[in-house]
Amino acid sequence: MTTPVSEPRFTARYWLETAFPVEETAAAMAGEQSTGTFLKLASEADPLVQQQAARIEAVSVLDEVATPSLPGAVAPKGIAPVWRRAEVTLSWPLDSIGPSLPNLLATVAGNLFELRELSGLRLLDITLPQQFLDRYPGPAFGVSGTRRLAGVERLPLIGTIIKPSVGLDAARTAEAVAKLVDAGIDFIKDDELQSDGPACPFEARVDAVMRVINDRAQRFGRKAMYAFNLTGEIDQMRRRHDIVVAAGGTCVMASVNSVGLAGFSALRTHATLPIHAHRNGWGAFYRSPALGFDYRAWSKLWRVAGADHMHVNGLRNKFAEDGTSSIASARACLTPLTEATPATVMPVFSSGQWAGQAGETYERLGSADLIYACGGGIVGHPDGVAAGVESVRAAWEAAMDGETVEARSARTPALATALQFFGKVRG
Repeated sequence: MTTPVSEPRFTARYWLETAFPVEETAAAMAGEQSTGTFLKLASEADPLVQQQAARIEAVSVLDEVATPSLPGAVAPKGIAPVWRRAEVTLSWPLDSIGPSLPNLLATVAGNLFELRELSGLRLLDITLPQQFLDRYPGPAFGVSGTRRLAGVERLPLIGTIIKPSVGLDAARTAEAVAKLVDAGIDFIKDDELQSDGPACPFEARVDAVMRVINDRAQRFGRKAMYAFNLTGEIDQMRRRHDIVVAAGGTCVMASVNSVGLAGFSALRTHATLPIHAHRNGWGAFYRSPALGFDYRAWSKLWRVAGADHMHVNGLRNKFAEDGTSSIASARACLTPLTEATPATVMPVFSSGQWAGQAGETYERLGSADLIYACGGGIVGHPDGVAAGVESVRAAWEAAMDGETVEARSARTPALATALQFFGKVRG
């Protein structure tokens, strides 16, 4: 007698809030996102239909609150409502959707957010079977490939963003790049607002910037990585990618929430360069604790689609996300999806970063596999761009050598100035 092979299933784990019995709410969620409807149908008893049904895998009640977190929720009639919070895990047979990222998203994060039974819902994590992961190529470069292309073996890639974000034409952008490359920068990126506008056309920007980068590569023997923002329609992104390749570039960037999973996946299928995945708009997904996505779940979608670099914010950043969340996000990027899918992606620390956060970032993350992008923290250094790059690199060297930043600053004037200047500005 042979043991039956279990069907491949994918799972989603949620945090939820409801005034209804949690098990009843979980059943409503499973029905809504598979075979159920608001009216019981005879066809739901069909064995083939039942095979496609979502299944409740786990329910764990956490606590209770007196008022609902979100508007529009309903409560059982005739009783004083108690709003219960819980974690619920649902699973679906892979055969119900097949290995498709757009349809996965529609299944695990579709109409659930609109159910009146729920006064709060967050998607905490998703788990995908190997059959799903094998359908997509995933990151082509990730951590190791990015390090190889950038020529950086031990330290993080020290990076920056072109500032001002918009307003520079192609020639002035190239002038800014020349200063950065001459200062020894590892990585530069377009701002997400700069793509292909009339003031700085994409092709002209690539041509001007790569002339500088290629010239310095010939002189210094090392090519800085520049992430050109090619966000656009699918055909535009493919064409722009090929322009970067022809110019000798080593990275492209796309705003993932703008191009969507299908658009990003199409870019990955075409691309031969690392793809820097910018998450602008992420605040809409995470900022409410009662609604949205945890980064672990959200980032898996883009990792499977083929992102090589993913933004995670940073310690004491300029946005609302705290450092604990940023570190957890970076760890998620550096954790293999499965043993058979070991590729990891490069977390990108940014948003108000400078030399002063390097030591704590390294201590809390326990890794230097990251891009450390400092805008004002480099270009705003009082002694100039070169001193800004030197200060950040020295701070990371100190952290990885087990030395305090204060001790390293005693023999690195650029770092000493950064600590004094940015310490006062940023606190």
